[in-house]
This record gives sequence, structure tokens and C-alpha cells, in this order.
Amino acid sequence: MTGFPILSVMLLVPVVGAVACLFASASGARWIALIATLLDLLLGILLWYGYQIGGEQWQFTEYNRTFGLFAWALGIDGIALMLIMLSVFLMPICILASWASIERRVPEYMAYFLIMETMMLGVFMAQDIFLFYIFFEAGLIPMFLIIGIWGGAERIYASYKFFLYTFFGSVLMLVAMLWMVNFTHGDTYIPHLLVTDFPRQAQTWLWLAFFASFAVKMPMWPVHTWLPDAHVQAPTAGSVILAGVLLKLGGYGFLRFSLPMFPQASAQLVWIIFGLSLIAIVYTSLVALVQRDMKKLIAYSSVAHMAFVTIGIFAFNRQGMEGALIVMLSHGLVSGALFLCVGVVYDRMHTREIDRYGGLANNMPAYALLFMVFTMASVGLPGTAGFVGEFLSLIGSYHASTFVAAVATTGIILGAAYMLYLYWRVVYGTSRNADAAAMPDLNPREYVSLGAIALVVMWMGIYPESFLAPMRSDVGLLMARVASAAPKSDSALVTPALAAPAKQISTAAGGAH
Repeated sequence: MTGFPILSVMLLVPVVGAVACLFASASGARWIALIATLLDLLLGILLWYGYQIGGEQWQFTEYNRTFGLFAWALGIDGIALMLIMLSVFLMPICILASWASIERRVPEYMAYFLIMETMMLGVFMAQDIFLFYIFFEAGLIPMFLIIGIWGGAERIYASYKFFLYTFFGSVLMLVAMLWMVNFTHGDTYIPHLLVTDFPRQAQTWLWLAFFASFAVKMPMWPVHTWLPDAHVQAPTAGSVILAGVLLKLGGYGFLRFSLPMFPQASAQLVWIIFGLSLIAIVYTSLVALVQRDMKKLIAYSSVAHMAFVTIGIFAFNRQGMEGALIVMLSHGLVSGALFLCVGVVYDRMHTREIDRYGGLANNMPAYALLFMVFTMASVGLPGTAGFVGEFLSLIGSYHASTFVAAVATTGIILGAAYMLYLYWRVVYGTSRNADAAAMPDLNPREYVSLGAIALVVMWMGIYPESFLAPMRSDVGLLMARVASAAPKSDSALVTPALAAPAKQISTAAGGAH
């Protein structure tokens, strides 16, 4: 693929598909959107196949300085590659999930989803800081419209709350970006900024400005309140892509900007991350335990699971960072699948109230089986994707702080409580409702959607190395950057036991260059 601008093509395909959808009938728009997303999935597979593990850090790079303030600069590393694959894998499933449930203004709906795919992929591909910001913020618009037009009864409130929370957090990040570019005399190229040593005092303010944006996107407690409302009101596919990919933008931002660009500030302010993450794990898990709406329960569980990501990232060790990345991937798959499971029964009964169901194993055995797979993966059963990420994240947090690891472990216990309680009430026992007892099992489209995710969840749980290998060298470079820039006295996390591996990684990274 030398010389072929595959990244630009992947961004262009959904845009062309979106324009075509606007001029098509409802049926035609569905097929155009499905073909466009499948084509991007094929390009993503080619991208993964062509990616050289252990090669240059930035691959498939494109650079064109003809846009004035910013450049059309694209490129990916192993971390971005895996998140791109997550995005292109979930998008066709979202189109299939919307096939019959969306009946009005179908061309516009499909066009908005395709535009959102371009924006999400652009975030992971951008190598210019302002280009990143444009993609990062523009992705709000199609999701805002999807919730506001095709959402539930309280869709207007939920869409505005979603937009205002996420937009205001990013204004501070833009101010920080302008300061950084001015400090580097106009350099907007992210690979250059990653190795720039910003003044120690300035790092704290810059870190806090970026934190304001990424914390809302994750979302972290206490700025998480927009998420349950957005999930409950969004159509099923909107919830899938919101939980599957959009929440990962915050974690990606911490890894791409906060840690490597502001390492001293990251070490100094890690107590903020740990404190908010531990509160999120315990508090939102307890809130999830008492929910009566299936979507709201899964939404609160997402806040708890994403707290494992922030703890792993800021553990300042390899196990924690790799665990955080796997949690991001596994949560994207599992939470997306759980929202699809909710969508399956909602399309038949038009209610998400848990007490209206029960005994679905009798009349929907295939649904009950796949729902069980995703429930077990959410709980962290060994052999599933959920176990690998949370286990590595907890190991990393244990090396950083035994107290943090101990409190975080309660999230595993509470997670098992609320997910198994949900499954028991929906699937087992006797049916509480004649309509629920009469619901048909999965149709072929639902089999394909849920079955495909189940296969990848099991693949990641049984052989996680295939997902860890592309990211390993990038985690090593990140560790080297943090270890070399953050003095030991600035962080109690860098203990002698961890300092030696970090030094070895730094030496290895230097030798590779």
C-alpha cells in the first residue's frame, strides 16, 4: 500500500456515502450506508494487515500543508489502529440495528451516522493538533442530531445536555492548544509536540485544560450525568456507537496528549484521577444496582468500567496501560452488544422496564444465550474480553497503590451483582407479561450483529496477544517518555521496582531509533 492514501480514502468513503444517502429513498439509503460502512471495514482490515508491528511508530502517514492554520496530516500508531478497527467494526452493526427500527427520515439518519464515522476515524488518524480538534468536536454534531431527532420523549433535553457538557469542556482545551502552538512558534504537528518539553509550571494548567475535555468525554464522575440521559433517549444504534467509540475519545486523549506532553503534571495530579475514578467505580455501580431501566443500568455500568481505563492509564506502568487499552476495546464491544440486546426486546415490546420481562429463556433461547455471553464478559469472566483488560488494569493499579487496587476490586464484585441481577430478572423465572412470553427469537439480521460481536469478544478473551501486539511498542515509547521526563520525587508511583523496567524500555526505545 506504499503511496496509496488509505487513511484519506477511509475518511472519504463515509462522506461520499452520506451525500448519496441524501438523494436516495429510504430503502436505498439503508443499502448505501451498509455498503459504505462495509467498505470502510474492508479498508480497516487491509490497514491492520499492512501495519508493521515493531516498525516505525507512525505509519501510513500523509502530510499536506495547504490549509493555512493547520495541515492535512494523517498517520496512525498501534493504539490508533486498534481504535480504528473498533470503529469500523461497529458501524455496519449500527446500520443493521437501525434497519427496521428507524422508519422516518431514514436518508438523513443514515447520512448523519456516516458523517459521524468520518469524524471518529479522523480523531484517531489526525496528526495535526487543530485537525484533531476539528474532528474531535465535529463528531458532536451528528450525535446531537441523532439523539434530538430520533430519540425518546425527553430527547431535546438529553441532546442539549450532551452537547453543552461536551462542548464547554473542550473550549479550555482549545485555549491550551493555542498556547502550545504559540510556545512552539507555530508547530502544530502532534509527533513534534509529543517530544516537546513544556515548562513545568505551564504543564499543570495545560493538563487541567485538556482534562476538562477528556474527563467529560470519558465520562468521569461527577461530569458523567449527561451519559445516562443520552443513552436512555438515543436510538439503539446511537447508544451502541456512543458507548462503543465516543466514550473512548477521552481515554485516547489521555494517552495521546496528557501523559506524553505533560508527564510532570500527570505525575503530580494523578491523585485527582485516582480519587474520581474510585468514586465512580463504587458510586455508579451502586446506582446501577437499583436501576429499573435496562439502558440506564448499562449506562451507569459504562461509567464504572471507564474508571478502570483511567486508573490503568495513570498507573504509570506497562500492565496498567495495556490493561486500559484492552478495557477500552472490550468495553466498546460488550457495552455495544448489551445495548443491542436491549434494542432487540425494545423493538418487540417498546419498553425498557426490567420488571416487564422475565422468562425469556423459554421463548427466546438464542437471545438468552448471546445475552449471557455479553453479561459474563461485562462481569469479567475468564475467557472473555472483559477479564483480560480488567485483570491487567488491576495488576497495574496494584503496583501503583494497593489501596487503589483494593477499592477498584469492589467494582468487579458490584459489577457481577448488578449484571447478574439484570440477567436473572430478564431471562430466568416465569414471564410476567403475556406479550413478553409471545416475543419471537432473534431474526437473521440480529443473529449476524450479535454473533459477530460475540466471536470477537471470545477471540479477545482467548488470544489477547493479537490485539496487544500492535500496541506494545507504542506503550513502551510512552513509558519511556514518562519515565525520562518525570522525576521520581514528583510521583510516589515510580517505585524502585517499577523504575528498572521503565529504564530498560527507555534504553530499548533509544536503540530502536
